[in-house]
Amino acid sequence: MSFLKNILGRKEVKIESCSDFWNWFLKQEKEFFKIVQNGENIHKGFFDKLAPKLEEIHSGIYFLTGMSDDQTAELILTPDGALRNIYVIEELVETAPKINGWKFTALKPACDIKDVGIKYENFEFNKDNLKFYPNIHKSYPDEIDLTIVYDDYSEEKKAAVTNGVHIFLDNYLGEMHSVTLIDNLKVIGNSEVSEELIPIEKLSGYLIWREKEFVEKYEGIRHNTENDGYTNFEGKRKDGGIVLALINTTLLKWDKKASHPWVFILALEFEDCDNGGLPDGATNNRLEEIEEEIINYLPDFEGYLNIGRETANNKRELFFACKDFRNPSKTADELIKKYNGDFKISYELYKDKYWQSFKHFEQD
Repeated sequence: MSFLKNILGRKEVKIESCSDFWNWFLKQEKEFFKIVQNGENIHKGFFDKLAPKLEEIHSGIYFLTGMSDDQTAELILTPDGALRNIYVIEELVETAPKINGWKFTALKPACDIKDVGIKYENFEFNKDNLKFYPNIHKSYPDEIDLTIVYDDYSEEKKAAVTNGVHIFLDNYLGEMHSVTLIDNLKVIGNSEVSEELIPIEKLSGYLIWREKEFVEKYEGIRHNTENDGYTNFEGKRKDGGIVLALINTTLLKWDKKASHPWVFILALEFEDCDNGGLPDGATNNRLEEIEEEIINYLPDFEGYLNIGRETANNKRELFFACKDFRNPSKTADELIKKYNGDFKISYELYKDKYWQSFKHFEQD
């Protein structure tokens, strides 16, 4: 009876850290290895057990698995293109223990293009039916803007074709390069071509060359915001609500914007204070404390430039231009946990080399 009680009373340990996850995995790894090696019952025996444990670490962690050789099972963790989750996966793989017979990989690795063939939504994508050409913009010389030409392009199936191209690029270039090196990408058919076509197998070399050129141009560049000038903006929404902004207009005139290409926008929603969408005094003090906390986490001398803030419609948005994308997303995730119940916090993180998101604040 006591034996049965012990079984029924045993609770799964909640996964709260990377070490918790790997301790759990170590207890299952021999069974998981056999399942991957045999290729049978893989969904129920492995995937259905692994997925909820990864979800406890962080939402948005996906995975691929297979045998990298006869004696080694490989588990690839991927954010499926979500930039904000890359740091989580990298940290998880960095803390992985050495387990005989297992290889753990962060993000989909690059593959020889000869081995890349994707079938998606009744379309096939390979090196023979894809070409590309770069679009050069004189005003934005560092921007990597690509047009991908697909032989079997269908305007009616534009979304499916575009998704298929992205999956192909993830597998060909490797997920890190696919997600971080390309600024803009458009997929078209042969009838819309306006430039000389380049074989898709040359895309990897082109991107590496452009990135090397970019790094050499902007390596080590920082901006001290201490003596910058700030401008207050005030406007009204269509519904009559007030919009207030405080913007570093000195920074918006900087000619090295592309050195900090990642835009990070953190939004803090607060309760309606019956003040035209603006916070009352007490709420504003709390928001400013959090803003100061974030600036301490993301200092300018480490490559995180505070462009300013905007307050309207019971929400304050904080604007940053960043040298790196990992620390902002990690900082945001920590703040979301810390202030859960006090403020609803969300964020955006994307590449915008020339800070076009803030052009409406620029002054002549």
